[in-house]
Amino acid sequence: MNQNLPLPKYHQIYLVLCEKLQEGKFDAGLPGELALMQQFSVARVTVRRALSQMAEEGLIKREPGRGTRPLQQKGFEKPGKLGQVSNPEGQQARLTGLLENLVTMGLRTSVKVISVQYLKAPKDVGDKLQLTLGAMVQKAERVRSTREGPVSHITTWVPEAIAHGFGRRELSQKPILVLLEEAGVKVGRAEQSISARLADADTARHLDVPVGSALLAVRRLIYDDQEKPVQWLLGLYRPDRYEYQMQLSRVGSIDAQIWVDKELSANFH
Repeated sequence: MNQNLPLPKYHQIYLVLCEKLQEGKFDAGLPGELALMQQFSVARVTVRRALSQMAEEGLIKREPGRGTRPLQQKGFEKPGKLGQVSNPEGQQARLTGLLENLVTMGLRTSVKVISVQYLKAPKDVGDKLQLTLGAMVQKAERVRSTREGPVSHITTWVPEAIAHGFGRRELSQKPILVLLEEAGVKVGRAEQSISARLADADTARHLDVPVGSALLAVRRLIYDDQEKPVQWLLGLYRPDRYEYQMQLSRVGSIDAQIWVDKELSANFH
């Protein structure tokens, strides 16, 4: 059963807009009030209250006749963050056995490729992947589902030099880590964080949830065996269809498994 966070509607809109702002989606300016009213199905006063809060915090500047533009913020942190899961003492989850889990997952779930495009890496993505300014990346968006319906909306960025060998057809048939291995990448390790965010209109449509619903946000950076970043991932998951289980041992490696509807033991990506 889906439940919205117990927050005023204007604050839900504020959180969604701040997420998009932090991701660089408003570099050319924020949508107008009318567009936001239609997107969130709210009155103008609700939109204005959300924008006013952002303006008061110095995140945006509103100029009559010129629209609303973002302001550069140093060390900007996503508001409304409900927590982050990380491994203790700097330990990192290893990928041993991950590809085997992916094969099992592929037999029990389906994937729909929303889009695949090549573009210049946004600054935050380029920084994560340690790319030079203007370097090209493949950006792919997919939705993965079980018998119960959609579970996750996944966006991945991979350097063009690695991703040129696979596209929409391949991404619809195989997990992207398998495609990376087939492209000659020897997957080494991953850094991952898990936090909370609210569904915007686009994500809500793909995951079949109301706008403003609580989602789990998984951010994962994959390295090859030479410590070079090869993939940056943002996964948005329905918490009613996704459970993350991690077993931590005092010494040695960390086992991490993904369970969906308490019946699927596999990593989605």
